[in-house]
Amino acid sequence: MILYVAKDCEDSLAALVSYRLSGNKGKIEIVASDSRHIPYLKSSKQVPSLQLDSGDYLFTLKSILFYLSGSCTQSLEYLVSSDICLSNLNKNIPSKSLFGDDESLSLTDMVLWSKLSLSLRVLKSNKSLYSTYPRVGFWYDKVSTHELVAAASKELSYNPPKVVLAKEAAKKPGQKEVKPAAKVNNKNVSSKKPVTDAVENFLQTAVTEAQKKAAVKKWNEGYSVGEVLNNDEHPKRPIPGKKNNLITSALPYVNNVPHLGNIIGAVLSADCFARFCRLKNENTLYICGTDEYGTATETKALAEGLTPQQICDKYNAIHREVYSWFNISFDYFGRTTTKHQTEIAQDIFWKLHNNGYTVAQTVEQLYCPYCCKFLADRFVEGTCPFCGFEDARGDQCDKCSKLINPVELKDPRCKVCSKSPEVKTSQHLFLDLPKLEDKIKQFTDERDARKTYNTTTVSITNSWIKTGLKPRCITRDLKWGTPVPHKDYSDKVFYVWFDAPIGYISITANYMKDWELWWKNPENVTLTQFMAKDNVPFHSVIFPASLMGTGDNWTLVNTLDGIDWLQYEGTKFSKSRGTGVFGDQAVQTGIPCDIFRCYLLLNRPETSDTNFTWDSLA
Repeated sequence: MILYVAKDCEDSLAALVSYRLSGNKGKIEIVASDSRHIPYLKSSKQVPSLQLDSGDYLFTLKSILFYLSGSCTQSLEYLVSSDICLSNLNKNIPSKSLFGDDESLSLTDMVLWSKLSLSLRVLKSNKSLYSTYPRVGFWYDKVSTHELVAAASKELSYNPPKVVLAKEAAKKPGQKEVKPAAKVNNKNVSSKKPVTDAVENFLQTAVTEAQKKAAVKKWNEGYSVGEVLNNDEHPKRPIPGKKNNLITSALPYVNNVPHLGNIIGAVLSADCFARFCRLKNENTLYICGTDEYGTATETKALAEGLTPQQICDKYNAIHREVYSWFNISFDYFGRTTTKHQTEIAQDIFWKLHNNGYTVAQTVEQLYCPYCCKFLADRFVEGTCPFCGFEDARGDQCDKCSKLINPVELKDPRCKVCSKSPEVKTSQHLFLDLPKLEDKIKQFTDERDARKTYNTTTVSITNSWIKTGLKPRCITRDLKWGTPVPHKDYSDKVFYVWFDAPIGYISITANYMKDWELWWKNPENVTLTQFMAKDNVPFHSVIFPASLMGTGDNWTLVNTLDGIDWLQYEGTKFSKSRGTGVFGDQAVQTGIPCDIFRCYLLLNRPETSDTNFTWDSLA
C-alpha cells in the first residue's frame, strides 16, 4: 500500500495523519501537486491518493478516509453526512475534546477536521467561533496543534491559507476601504477602480439584513427536507418571458417507510430533472409531500394502535429524514392533511358537480357484520379475479396491476377481523368520465403528437381510452379523508385517487399564497410529473379530467414520465410485506447516498422492469 501526498496541501495533510492513525505501515511518497502517477486517470488532481495492494487507486480524500475508517462507525457517520450542524456538534464534543480514547487523536477527529477546517478558519478569523461554538473552537485548536498534525504539517511544509474577509479583499495596500459606487443614470460609476472584476461584482451585490440572518440561521441549523436547497428567493413565482418549470413527483403514501423502488420511481427521477433545469438557469419549482388520507392510513393506524393523525405525523417525519439523506432537492415538501387541501378539493368538486360532471350511483359494497362497517378497498383482501393472486387488495392487484372492485375478489376477507364480509348497497358519487372523454382524447393526442409522454405513459393511457372511459367513483365510506361537502353524502369522504393529485395544488398553496400563478397559468408554466406506471392513469386521465371539468384555466400536465418497476432480487418491492431495501435501511448500510443515487439512476426502469441486486450494487 502506498499513500501519495503533496506538499502544502490540506487534503494531503488530513490523509497523511489519518493513514498513520489507522496503523498502516505502508510506504508514503511525497510527490508534486500535479503528479500523474495514476496511469488511467486524466484528472489534473491525483493527490492525495492511496494505491491499494491490489493495484487499484483511491484518489479522493473522502474515499481514502472511508477506506481507512474500516469499522469505525462514528467516523463513517460523519463522512456520509452531507451537512454537519455546528450547534449539534458543539453539544456532542467529548468532555476531553478529542474523540479518541484517553484524549487521543482519532480518525473521527481527522474526518471532522478535514470537512470543517475551512469553515472554522473563517469563523475564527471574524472572531465568532469561540463566542458561538466554544467547544468546537477548543476542539479545532486541539486537533490543529496536536503533535501528529504538527509533525505532518512540518513534513509537508503546510501553512494554513490565510482567510481574507470580503471587507479586506476590497482594500488596496494603504487604502482604508473601498466605498460603494455612486449611482448615476442607473449605472454604477466609481472614482476608484476595484482590485478585480470579482471584487467589483461583490461590492455591487446588495445583501439585505434578512438574508444575513437567514444565512446565519441556516449555518447553525443545517438543511432539512421542506426547505430550500439553493440560493433562489422564495417563494418562487413564474417569471414572464422565462421558462417556468413546475415539477412534481407522485405523493408517497404516508403509511410506511419509502423503499428504493419508490425513490427511483418518483422523487429521485424528479430531483435529477429539477437539478438539470436549474443548471440551465430555468425558473424551477419542485413540489412534493406525503399523501395522508385514505384506507392505507387507517389500516396502518389500526395495526400500530395509533390514531390516523399520529401515523401521519410519525411517517411524514420519517419520509423527510429519508429524502434529506438522499439529497432530494425539493423546493417544498408538504402534506395533504391541511386546510388548503379541504378547501381546494371541495371547490373542485362543487364546480364539477354544478357543471354536470358528477353522477350518483348505487353500488354494491362489502360490509363486515362483525366490525359493523362498510369495508373500503384497502380493508379487503382476497384472490385476484384476473390472475389468481391470493393476496390481492380490494383496489388493485400487486401482481398483475389490474384495478379491482372489492366485490370482484374471490374469497374476500376483512383485513381487520379476517372474517368473510357480505355484499350490501351504498349510494356514491362518480366522476362522469364519458362526458369528458372527448376532451381527454384531444388532450392526450396533443401530448402524443408533441412526444411529451414516454412510451409507458402512452401505452397505459391509450389502453384506458380505447376501451371507453367509465364513470369513476370519487367517494368512500370512510372517516379519514377530505369530507364530501354535499349534504346527501356528509358521511363520506373523497376517494384518495380523486383527492390525492389535488395535493400537488394544496401543497403549493401551503408554500405560497398566490399559488394560482403556477396552477392556473398554462401559458407561462410547463408542468412535468414523475411516477411509477401504476399511478399513470390517475394523472393522465382522472386528474386532468377533474380539472378540465371545472371550466377553470388550469395548468395541465405537459410531460408525464411514468416508468416501470424496480424489482428486488427478482420479486416485487412490497411495503406491506417488508420486501426490499427501505430508506432507513439504506442509511444504516454506511454506503454513501451518492452510490445509491448513481446505482438507481443507472438501473432506472425506463422501458421495462429492472432488478435491484446486492451483487450488482457491489
